[in-house]
Amino acid sequence: MPSDAKCRDLILLVADGNILQAVNGLLSRPEALGIRAIEKVAFPHPYRDAGCRTGGAAYLKPFRDQYRHALVLFDREGSGREDTPREVLERELEARLSLDWGERARVIVLDPELEAWLWSDSPQVDIVLGWAGRVPPLRSWLIEQNFLAEGATKPQRPKEAAEKALLHVWKPRSSKIYGELARKVSLVRCEDPSFRRLLEILRGWFSPLSA
Repeated sequence: MPSDAKCRDLILLVADGNILQAVNGLLSRPEALGIRAIEKVAFPHPYRDAGCRTGGAAYLKPFRDQYRHALVLFDREGSGREDTPREVLERELEARLSLDWGERARVIVLDPELEAWLWSDSPQVDIVLGWAGRVPPLRSWLIEQNFLAEGATKPQRPKEAAEKALLHVWKPRSSKIYGELARKVSLVRCEDPSFRRLLEILRGWFSPLSA
């Protein structure tokens, strides 16, 4: 652990602008996350998901004495190892990060991609995606289009479902959508395993009691 009291709390390496907007939106709500306010910076990797997986440790190495913790987030889809379970990908990169960071760095692999976090039952999802007040409602439309099974909480192909839902209402795709959702949707509604892992890591590092 760096001893310099001026070190920042967290550096994040993410795969793209969508994840960047999402994590910035989430971290703007420390009380909702159950953590203290933190100093952080976040960068997108120039080679996206595969770049995070193969080059994340090298990218973050120069920052090991400037930040107390490091976090890498990327999608399993697009990583080049789509057939590998997310837990295996996380362990592999964490092992490489540990050579420089010890136990101060963690990895979140979004399975299959960021859009898995998007699909909660919050009414804010309908509003942000441009479906407020529409008939049929968004989830009914997803079922009709075979994106969502009856009784399921999220589509099996979450990214494709999001893209088609936006196209249907002529709403432009934008990274800002993910930031808006991250700032507005109740965090207790998301049961995605990778999201729950993110909360566990952040709460372990940045408990309000550690301020």
